[in-house]
Amino acid sequence: MAKIGKSALRRFLDSEATGGLLLIAAAALALAAANSGLAKSYHDLLDAAAGPLTIHQWINDALMALFFLLVGLEIKREFLDGNLATWERRLLPLIAAAAGMAMPALVFLAVTGGDPLLARGWAIPAATDIAFAIGVLALLGSRAPASLKLFLTTVAIADDLGAVAIIALFYTDTLNLAALAAAAAILLALWVLGRFGVRSLWVFLAGAAMLWYAVHLSGVHATIAGVLAAAVIPLVKSPGAQDAPHSPLHRLEQGLSPWVAYLILPLFGFANAGVALGGTGAGTWLAPLPLAIALGLFAGKQVGIFGAVRLSVRFGWAGRPRGATWLQIYGVALLCGIGFTMSLFIGALAFPGRPALAEEARIGILLGSFLSAVAGYLVLRLAPARPIPIEPAASD
Repeated sequence: MAKIGKSALRRFLDSEATGGLLLIAAAALALAAANSGLAKSYHDLLDAAAGPLTIHQWINDALMALFFLLVGLEIKREFLDGNLATWERRLLPLIAAAAGMAMPALVFLAVTGGDPLLARGWAIPAATDIAFAIGVLALLGSRAPASLKLFLTTVAIADDLGAVAIIALFYTDTLNLAALAAAAAILLALWVLGRFGVRSLWVFLAGAAMLWYAVHLSGVHATIAGVLAAAVIPLVKSPGAQDAPHSPLHRLEQGLSPWVAYLILPLFGFANAGVALGGTGAGTWLAPLPLAIALGLFAGKQVGIFGAVRLSVRFGWAGRPRGATWLQIYGVALLCGIGFTMSLFIGALAFPGRPALAEEARIGILLGSFLSAVAGYLVLRLAPARPIPIEPAASD
């Protein structure tokens, strides 16, 4: 197994790029189905019961838990044994991600004018879709330097960490304390097993399944169980060398990544992007909720991320990504406004039982993500691909 370093990062980016292109295709297929004679069949399929849940619920609640498990694995690996293993490397992505979440939320709240009902959606434009963004970046081929792909990946991973925290803290209405205690006990047991040297992946997968069920009963959204499980799956560090073959985290990440990229995310896109546009006019697109989300993604993200990078370099907190021009960095900041997967997910949590608002949220997400993707692609496509030397942090 290859080290998650240069060659493994390239494989990871290739996987994310292909998965992102499949996600784009699945979203386009869902839009076509929802706006054709197949609309009823499309919705009937998603609403069909499959055991205790509908197909839509299985995708959003169960399969997406595997997506969040992979997110958690990537976060842990990057922070402990990857590109975010030191504070020097973490600083720029963390600052950019924090600003890239705060600014869209402020734009959203400003546009909605403090409406308490709409305010529940403040976090919808705060997320970045790593697969979709890297998929667009892949269309540029060699015009995008590797440092830009690495910067986009690390910002999106830090962004995912913030989005997970937001879901856990702000979109949990009621708690079943007994189920929450059971989840904590399972999590503690898995941590103890790891500390005592247990490396059997199946032990941790069985524990993760029990954890998912306990979290599902607790009132916290069940997908959070994926991130919690990832936090206790052992990682065997091997800096500067091949991955240790007995590292459960690396084995699970490499085994799970293709399933998430090539199946789970496209299914999620197909199940959640089917917005009927036939009856929507300018009034719908410019309503406070979709407008706030679209502006948050398109304007808030680029201002927050690009502004954070400029200030970080200006004040000597971090250096500019190697070989990238400011125009290219601006293009990547635009791509971070593609909030598709995580934004759709948060949108469903923000307005439960209010299908009209959920539909408006999806319209805003699609509009903001589309504008960000097109603008980011054009900026990066037209930007001179002239490498420049890295700009070191200023000395005190």
